[in-house]
Amino acid sequence: MTIVDLGEYGADFTANPYPYYARLRERGPVHQVRAPDGGLFWLIVGHEEARAALADARLSKSPATIAATMLDEQVVGPYLLVVDPPDHTRLRKLVTREFTARRVEALRPRVQQVTDELLDAMLPAGQADLVDTLAFPLPITVICELLGIPAADREAFRKWSNEVVAPTGPEAGEAAVHELAAYLDDLIEDKRCAGPADDLLSALIRTRAEDDDRLSAAELRALAYLLLIAGHETTVNLISGGVRALLDHPGQLALLRADLGLLDGAIEEMLRYDGPVETGTVRFSATPVPVGDIVIPPGEMVLVGIAAGDRDPARFPDPDRFDIRRDTRGHLAFGHGIHYCLGAPLARLEASVAIRTLLERCPDLALTRPTDAYDWLPGLLMRGVRRLPVRW
Repeated sequence: MTIVDLGEYGADFTANPYPYYARLRERGPVHQVRAPDGGLFWLIVGHEEARAALADARLSKSPATIAATMLDEQVVGPYLLVVDPPDHTRLRKLVTREFTARRVEALRPRVQQVTDELLDAMLPAGQADLVDTLAFPLPITVICELLGIPAADREAFRKWSNEVVAPTGPEAGEAAVHELAAYLDDLIEDKRCAGPADDLLSALIRTRAEDDDRLSAAELRALAYLLLIAGHETTVNLISGGVRALLDHPGQLALLRADLGLLDGAIEEMLRYDGPVETGTVRFSATPVPVGDIVIPPGEMVLVGIAAGDRDPARFPDPDRFDIRRDTRGHLAFGHGIHYCLGAPLARLEASVAIRTLLERCPDLALTRPTDAYDWLPGLLMRGVRRLPVRW
């Protein structure tokens, strides 16, 4: 089987990978590919196959499957994205005891308040970078308040988080993981000593299962690490990517402005059309895994193409068309199976409040630069732009 070298596609692939995924999909639902950094893995590009892979126990999340460890697992500890059942079942049960739908919905007034305050500060200027002024500060404020992280520490956390998900270099990415782990150790110890508080991290410190099971120090650090990073990075790119999709499709924007009752469906189409996660985090084949006519051998790294699967015409007719009235049921933006994103309700809430309020307060919102000038995030994990200059 021919190995596909993604590095040969250059910057055009980063800016718009969808035509490349379409050509690969025409040849089959899975391909062995070489990443720009030289790493080899299998990439699943068909929707049906991607959905099945996300729930396939033969595709392990634990690097131990191939006798390896990930840097963040070594430094931070075992978190939900690098463990399998029964460890995953236990950890997820403990965190879902506290990170409930009721806790998320109770955040709605605060999400609205933060959004209003950010727009109050942004609008007098007449133009701004929407990532810097709204899409980033809203979710980082909310997740930090939810977890009980002091406001003074949020700028440092932004730097660490950016390096973790889209490192500027190997050394910078590694340093960010170490610095963030040390910070979380200190924060957790401070909360243990401070006594009862109403934030999620304090609740996780206190929580116990029916059998008196509780989270260890390493597990608390790892969960805080995951919740902090996953709890805002994806939402940054959902908000900015959703607004970008609307501004790139003025007919759809006009349709939504005329009926904001379409907003929930519009957000689901934003997630499907150009969502914030391009591929799921790496999986490892524990046994031979058939995908279409190909059998992935044991001991291989596998990436599930979230973005590729959600543009599969076999599942979504005319998939390259952005249509806020589309039936998007079955999209993969938040994953599928036991690793389905814990933070999906919070991401939807924040995107809904942010985009609705922005459209209501900025009737003349428009882009201020051509779309080919975007500074795209590198790598295959996150899908988004570093800046989104707009005017109103």
